[in-house]
Amino acid sequence: MSVDDQPAGPGPQTPTGESPLALTRRARKMYRLLHEHYPDARCELDFEDAYQLLVATVLSAQTTDVRVNGVTPTLFARYPDAHALAAADRTEVETIIQPTGFFRAKTESLLKLGAGLVERFGGQVPGRLADLVTLPGVGRKTANVVLGNAFDVPGITVDTHLGRLVRRFGWTQETDPVAVEHAVGALFPRRDWTMLSHVLIFHGRRTCHSRKPACGACPVARLCPAYGEGETDPVAAARLVRPGPRR
Repeated sequence: MSVDDQPAGPGPQTPTGESPLALTRRARKMYRLLHEHYPDARCELDFEDAYQLLVATVLSAQTTDVRVNGVTPTLFARYPDAHALAAADRTEVETIIQPTGFFRAKTESLLKLGAGLVERFGGQVPGRLADLVTLPGVGRKTANVVLGNAFDVPGITVDTHLGRLVRRFGWTQETDPVAVEHAVGALFPRRDWTMLSHVLIFHGRRTCHSRKPACGACPVARLCPAYGEGETDPVAAARLVRPGPRR
């Protein structure tokens, strides 16, 4: 039975007062429209394998993907695998990754990550969430990024953009990332989870900003209960839309 064929819920049970069925329909329609608007949505970290993606995602904390992509070519040329990273010179790593900020703490995480991969997984990145989250510096968000983009295992990446958007959209009121992950995951088929994350993160970075969303340039404005929190004039809103990084 499809979502459209299911009977209506018993009454308002959602953040917006919609029935669960109406919320699911609206959420999926918003996703379809956003996916059409961002057909090139993808992970914006540059990587060639699971090891590179894992390291890049750890580095991406509290900085931009652009800055991470600026340092990883040098980092991976010097330390091409977990064995090399585990034996890396601390000062050299700090120098390479300094532009990403918090470079001393991140260096500590990377050295421990390399050691953990070597000691427990033979230097290979595991393909299970339960294993990934046991590694130093790896939480569910990082694990879902790696699983979805390196192993094709569906997952929802709850970063600041996705969390902000799903609350604005009225999909959930949850603030805990794990609770958000489960609430949003319940609205969509599992096969859509990874691309859904990319699409929402694209929209959050480009249009639905934290302080001044470009409501007048939003492709899902008519379906969004938060419409009007930002600039509604189409011309003025269009000026707020940020282009993505060049590749």
